Amino acid sequence: MSPQFHDLVGYPAAFLTTVAFIPQAWQSWRTRDLSGISLPMYALFTLGVALWMIYGLLIDSLPVFVANIITLGLSSLVLALKIQQALRSR
Repeated sequence: MSPQFHDLVGYPAAFLTTVAFIPQAWQSWRTRDLSGISLPMYALFTLGVALWMIYGLLIDSLPVFVANIITLGLSSLVLALKIQQALRSR
């Protein structure tokens, strides 16, 4: 398969999986209600996204890198809000 075909699959996949996080990040930011969010899950997920971003750099894949740098920002926002909420409830 050609690299162009790979990108035809990669870019829409990257776009859709990245955009999927916008509603959660927006709702978390707007309501500050993160009671349904698991702190360990988001911490592990955010670490995984950071590693995917690095992987995208290492294999020189723009779709993988761009999708994961955006997702890293969104998941980091939710994670930071969740940590802030956890510290306040102590």
